[in-house]
Amino acid sequence: MAEIIGGAIALNLLFDLPLIVGGCIVGAVSMLLLVFQIPEQQRHFEFIIVGLLLIITVGFLSGLIFAPPSPSGVLGGMVPRFTDTNSVLIGASMLGATVMPHAIYLHSSLVNHRFPKCNRDVPLLLRATKHDVVWALVLAGSINIALLLLAASALGGVEGTDSIEGAHAAITSALGSGIGVIFAIGLLASGLASTSVGAYAGSEFMYGLLHIRVPLVLRRAITLIPALILVWLYPDPSWALVLSQVALSFGIPFAIIPLSILTRKESVMGTYRDGVWVRWTMNVVSAMIVVLNFALIYLTFTTDIVV
Repeated sequence: MAEIIGGAIALNLLFDLPLIVGGCIVGAVSMLLLVFQIPEQQRHFEFIIVGLLLIITVGFLSGLIFAPPSPSGVLGGMVPRFTDTNSVLIGASMLGATVMPHAIYLHSSLVNHRFPKCNRDVPLLLRATKHDVVWALVLAGSINIALLLLAASALGGVEGTDSIEGAHAAITSALGSGIGVIFAIGLLASGLASTSVGAYAGSEFMYGLLHIRVPLVLRRAITLIPALILVWLYPDPSWALVLSQVALSFGIPFAIIPLSILTRKESVMGTYRDGVWVRWTMNVVSAMIVVLNFALIYLTFTTDIVV
């Protein structure tokens, strides 16, 4: 849903298309990309996603070249803190956007499909999965941090930057139309990459948990419907985008807590079960995410969120 909304906003910024038209285009292109997601063309699909990630990186980081942040400000801003309910909401949405719960299920499938002849070589598959996850989190986290740095260095004190459209207008005004176009292209690439990966992940864990194999393109077509309805009817797509990422944040504990329980069991993992330090780290991380989500629920019902 978030990916369709983001892509629709990007096409609106680039070509002034109505959001519903942009959403349909993004959905159609994402289904076209899924044609490459078959075992015989696994590498092609991965190359396409990597190419889109490069576009995302350039699109979201280019503004920092023209508006570099203060080094001291960067160090001070790396200290986690919340000032009000809205900052907790944004923090939860960033967590959901970076550590997407469906991606936790997806990485092992990607590795298995990449090495179809090595399914019994557990050490190889574990190393490949570790590298996949680390690089994915580093890239996603870096892009999120870069966006915050760009906002702090170029958009500080500017009114109307609480929406993607407003931020794009402010970036264009402060850094030029070229950077604004590059930013919008990065947003579009982000939507295309994420919606393709999300559909792939959904297909994999439906098969793994429910033993139902739904064709990727059909499943993508079905799941497009609520996203397009939201784009068509909801008056503030940027706010819907934030809330969809918050929903992902609430889904993370339901993925990592069962995962941590299973990976510490010798009956499941054998000699590859988690060590003591990994177990304690997982406990602490899980507890922090749960506390953040409950804090957001509490603050939502006791204070007002400024939309």
